[in-house]
Amino acid sequence: MPLLILALASLAAMVLSVGIGSVSVTPGEVAAVILGEGSHLQQTLVLELRLPRTLSAFATGGLLAVAGALMQVLLRNPLADPYVLGLSGGAAVGALLAMLAGLGGLIVSGSAFAGAMLATLMVFGLAHGTGSWTPSRLLLTGVVVAAGWGAVITLMLAISPAQRLPGMLYWLMGDVSYARSPWPALVLLFLVCLLVVPLGRSLNVLARGPMQAAALGVSVRPLEWMIYILASLLTATAVTMAGSIGFVGLVVPHMLRLVLGNDQRLILPACALAGGTLLVLADTLARVVIAPEQLPVGVITALLGVPTFLYLLYRSR
Repeated sequence: MPLLILALASLAAMVLSVGIGSVSVTPGEVAAVILGEGSHLQQTLVLELRLPRTLSAFATGGLLAVAGALMQVLLRNPLADPYVLGLSGGAAVGALLAMLAGLGGLIVSGSAFAGAMLATLMVFGLAHGTGSWTPSRLLLTGVVVAAGWGAVITLMLAISPAQRLPGMLYWLMGDVSYARSPWPALVLLFLVCLLVVPLGRSLNVLARGPMQAAALGVSVRPLEWMIYILASLLTATAVTMAGSIGFVGLVVPHMLRLVLGNDQRLILPACALAGGTLLVLADTLARVVIAPEQLPVGVITALLGVPTFLYLLYRSR
């Protein structure tokens, strides 16, 4: 039942997003266009301009929320997410390096994935040190690594050609207006949910601690590495599509756990739906709040995520 409600909310948010703009399109007209009817102007407006952007925002939000939920299970810490732990920064550095080299397409995606994986290995390697990691050490290490990636990004912006600088800056703030086809990201989101939901029981046990999980027969190390790789892949895909968008992976899983509990078989698909819905609504707001100008969607998510992050830090004292 909660998943059905979230699915209906996602559909309503997408219809709202497609309908709002300089030229309004009613829900009935949106449905007519989807069914192959409607005027040529409406078909161009919906199918070629607004619907791909809306689906890209949904896919990006879902990817980030699921990645955040997986990282929070792994670290047993509600403050963990790809942005805070530096995965987004590593993916952004990889993608920007490929862009500066004049590359594109799959090479940019592969570079973003490599950057996210490098960030993951750095965070967990540095936090582990000669002993075992703790949630606080991982969080602090992630913050420091994220700051380091920020410095590298600043250096790249300083030496980049002037004509590329505005687009790179806007992309770094989070923007889905230039996202390519949303279908690969949507397929990836669907496949990852199909993969991790059957593992929900093992993830529930892992969330209680690796020793308890091992005692109950869970293969802890392969499961942890699977989470590393999946979180990096999801983050890299999201960053490649829409730039560095923060706090979605922090806010959505935590809020859902407050409402739905801690069963990962329910939380993970709910994160895909709720994260996508949140970013669709945020992108819609970013398009209309100062129309005809547009805000980067990362600004909207930061305005929501920063106070939430501070509240979680206050509660975790």
